[in-house]
Amino acid sequence: MLQHLVYKIKSTGPITVAEYMKEVLTNPVKGYYVHRDMLGEKGDFITSPEISQIFGEVFSQLGSVLKKCDISIHLVEVSQKLSEIQALTLTEEKVPLERDAGSPVYMKGVTKSGIPISWYRDLQDVPKEHSFYVAHEFFDVLPVHKFQKTPQGWREVLIDIDPRVSDKLRFVLAPCATPAEAFIQHDETRDHVEVCPEAGVIIQELSQRIALTGGAALIADYGHDGTKTDTFRGFCGHKLHDVLIAPGTADLTADVDFSYLRRMAQGTVASLGPIKQQTFLKNMGIDVRLKVLLDKSTEPSLRQQLLQGYDMLMNPKKMGERFNFFALLPHQRLHGRSHEINANQSKPSPSPVAGFSELTWQ
Repeated sequence: MLQHLVYKIKSTGPITVAEYMKEVLTNPVKGYYVHRDMLGEKGDFITSPEISQIFGEVFSQLGSVLKKCDISIHLVEVSQKLSEIQALTLTEEKVPLERDAGSPVYMKGVTKSGIPISWYRDLQDVPKEHSFYVAHEFFDVLPVHKFQKTPQGWREVLIDIDPRVSDKLRFVLAPCATPAEAFIQHDETRDHVEVCPEAGVIIQELSQRIALTGGAALIADYGHDGTKTDTFRGFCGHKLHDVLIAPGTADLTADVDFSYLRRMAQGTVASLGPIKQQTFLKNMGIDVRLKVLLDKSTEPSLRQQLLQGYDMLMNPKKMGERFNFFALLPHQRLHGRSHEINANQSKPSPSPVAGFSELTWQ
């Protein structure tokens, strides 16, 4: 991958950070995500559902209900390796997978609970019907452009070859304005920003789909609300890794700017959040569920595992405040006609939304 990038830069000149991320992560031949399993303790990072069963177990409780519904699952996955792992985890072994590499739907199957499931490489190919979209650690790997404020104005951060070492990469500043500068807000006060046009395109696509056919989107990711500056980093073996060293061997990521996602929705749908994972999971009843599991468990090692997983998800110094939840939903979902009118209000009160509204018992 390094040699490929060196040849590319020699041929065309310095490349954007966005182009670098795209090549390193999704190059069809050498891309980091394309042919390897990077998840879990033996990989480079671990995700919330692996940390604790409490995070994702709610969906398994819905199996008996979902069987009676006309429902299907559609996964957008560019990695062949990860799609195979997903199929192994989710699908019924007795029902053979249908494969067609040349089709927008490159794989089909049936889940263990009997629900049809399909794989796509692009959101555009997913059918436009009433849908609930879940993007968990999806947006943080989309390519970002990096900009630095200089006395001459905004200048994009590019990647070039170090003139002193022929196979070493370095950051440089573009000598003049570049097209992606158009995505920077005119009133921006930070001196360093990261913009992700691809995220904006996806948010607009989701917003239009939800406005047209209903449903909602839940986005869970590392991020901020327009406050952070330089978040571009690499991870290898669960440790921070220099993004320019040994490209293709480490995960590259940048925190999601949720203020940008909100702007890109352009009012087509309502948006909620971002709120911290600690708050979201508390609103979803994680404390109640933990108590139930601890009361049922008699094995000390399992109890310890549950408590450690809970701490990792909820502790503000761990994932509790670093991970955020953000939602898109139709305007009428928040301010529909069917809502009750409070005695002291002339307008309907906002309807509570699971995870974004405080958990109350009635």
